[in-house]
Amino acid sequence: MPVGRKRYVPVVAGRGDESSGGGGREAQRVADELRARIGHLYPLHSFLPAQRALATELGVSRDTLQRALRELANEGWIESRRGSGSRVVKVQRIQSSTAKATRVRGQVTLAPFISEAFEQPEVTLDVYTLTSESLDAHIRLQSERIRGGFISPQRITLRMLLPDPSLPLPYPRVKANEDDARMRARLRAITETHTASLVGALRDLQIEGLVPSVTVRVQHTPLTPTFKLYLLNEVEALHGMYEIIERQLELADGEVVTALDVLGLGATLTHHVKNPADAGAPGTVFVDSMQQWFTSVWKHLAQ
Repeated sequence: MPVGRKRYVPVVAGRGDESSGGGGREAQRVADELRARIGHLYPLHSFLPAQRALATELGVSRDTLQRALRELANEGWIESRRGSGSRVVKVQRIQSSTAKATRVRGQVTLAPFISEAFEQPEVTLDVYTLTSESLDAHIRLQSERIRGGFISPQRITLRMLLPDPSLPLPYPRVKANEDDARMRARLRAITETHTASLVGALRDLQIEGLVPSVTVRVQHTPLTPTFKLYLLNEVEALHGMYEIIERQLELADGEVVTALDVLGLGATLTHHVKNPADAGAPGTVFVDSMQQWFTSVWKHLAQ
């Protein structure tokens, strides 16, 4: 490591169960945080820290942590065995056609792509997604890097497209009862919480004078997301289809239901890079077409 170069280690401040208004919401927060770490801080086949240490780090009770771990196990991210701890058995896959991405990034997860985008003086993100929870975790990590002096972007522009909250989405839902509104209410709550979190994190950077210019805009569309899309600095695209799965899910009231859901973090993403010198290159065509699609929806359908 070069002399004077700082080493960044993400640390998330814990919040007590009582202050957050209930173990259900805290368990969801912890599950979100652990999903963001899987594949990045916790590589495939590695073990999560011991429960006592992890609960202390995240500022929650062992019971809340165990609820979060059960959710991750139900989703297939980890495998927990008594006496052996929790081992990562699945990470997000990113398939890239560029040799640079494989050589430089090594463990291909979303985090290094977002990190590299934020290392530029001007950061531009256009995101189309079902919820904002994945992006929130990554934005908070970049916010901590900026506060620590590891990176110093001068301008950040984020546009995010989310489905209209009033849209009757076919997922997520309780499998046995299409009229059960609890899963849709859960989706709205998750989206609202994480959207407010990431917007606040970015705007705080400008208020505190850490980033001179920050623009954040969130709009809603009457479309059901069948894929997620990240457009990074107008030169890279990450695109992945949502896979519908059946899983056991514990709701806020403690009831476990069989749900039809999609796991954005579990979707395989394809990575495409624009080549400014070759307008006909497959990567260039894909990035340009996705940018045009995003802009058209933003302009004509979003509110």
